[in-house]
Amino acid sequence: MQILAFDFGTQYIGIAVGQTITKTSSPLTVLNVAHEGKEIWNTISNIIAEWQPDQLLVGMPLNMDGSPSNMMKKIDPFFKKLQKISKIPCELVDERLTSFEANQLMHKTSKDDRIDDLAAKIFLDNWIENYVNSN
Repeated sequence: MQILAFDFGTQYIGIAVGQTITKTSSPLTVLNVAHEGKEIWNTISNIIAEWQPDQLLVGMPLNMDGSPSNMMKKIDPFFKKLQKISKIPCELVDERLTSFEANQLMHKTSKDDRIDDLAAKIFLDNWIENYVNSN
């Protein structure tokens, strides 16, 4: 199964791609929300058309106690529109600490790039591991 994962933010959306068969994933791209503007949905549609995923994941930023964070109010409309335009199964996935982990990895490699696609890769890896172990 091919999967696209979205790490939604108000400034950037990180996207990663993964496969359950090979149990691998890769950071794909980071979209600049302000730069893309309303065209962002065309860009997302093009990425979906190119990669033809079977499943879409959207990171769900929960507080450490498991309660929804304030960001959930912004993610919900994104999630619903993604479901509508893609007509592909979409799932919200716990992304707690993925940005922190991505920052740590980027610091170790001394890169100045955005971490959003790496954060998407991290929660995608966790999802793939859970999926493979439950099937």
